[in-house]
Amino acid sequence: MTSESSGLWRRFLLALAAPAILLTTTATPSAADPTFSPLLGSWGGSGTYKLQDGTSEKLKCDAYYTGTGSQLGIAVRCVGATNKIEMRSKLSANGTSLSGNWEERTYNAGGTVTGKLSDTKLALAITGGVAGSMTITYDQAKQNVAIATEGIPLKSVIVSLSRK
Repeated sequence: MTSESSGLWRRFLLALAAPAILLTTTATPSAADPTFSPLLGSWGGSGTYKLQDGTSEKLKCDAYYTGTGSQLGIAVRCVGATNKIEMRSKLSANGTSLSGNWEERTYNAGGTVTGKLSDTKLALAITGGVAGSMTITYDQAKQNVAIATEGIPLKSVIVSLSRK
């Protein structure tokens, strides 16, 4: 792997980790906040990232969501053939608006997250070490995460997760 593709992979992992964190947690759902309830717990699955040059790599991910009320904590770990990522995020909901922070521990990067939520979807804007968007659709049994990035060689990330 070249140093450019390694740097791209790191940026990709940063982008992936931010959403993934948003997708996983371990906690008992709060009756006061039914919106986050379907996400709480442990998830696992796989996906693929694509680079602007057309290359891609498969990923295996585990995610954990925790939280109560208007707070959601996310921890995500993804491993590919040549890299790994470990992301954490803390989000706060105010009605349908989301805001919070993310960090990627392997590559020591972070930033902010803003977005909107519904009963089955999180639509997020990611800023900081990576700029882009992420959409997470979910129900009690599965999650689909789609990430698009801007200004870096990473083009997209698609991950499907199921409840463990």
